Amino acid sequence: MKVLLICANGLSTSILMNKMEKWGKEKGVDLQVKAVPMSEYLNVYKDYDCILIGPQIAYEYDEIKRGAIGVPVEKINPMDYGIGNVDNIMKQVNNCLNK
Repeated sequence: MKVLLICANGLSTSILMNKMEKWGKEKGVDLQVKAVPMSEYLNVYKDYDCILIGPQIAYEYDEIKRGAIGVPVEKINPMDYGIGNVDNIMKQVNNCLNK
């Protein structure tokens, strides 16, 4: 599965991206993750199965949802984001994909 992470500048989500990729390797899950800033998501979102938005730009949810036609969008739980709880974030990904 391919997950696109969006945040203000793509920096803080890069840390999460690395944790998610490590989680995928450890669990044997085919997982590709990319972190991009808000300004770039329209260029790449069509290549992804799910979009997760960092808490710092949760206020952009409606705009991203309107722009990302055909791709489900979820806000990352701030607590899970803050501590890098990939197990819970992957539950969000699965919920996102099953909508």
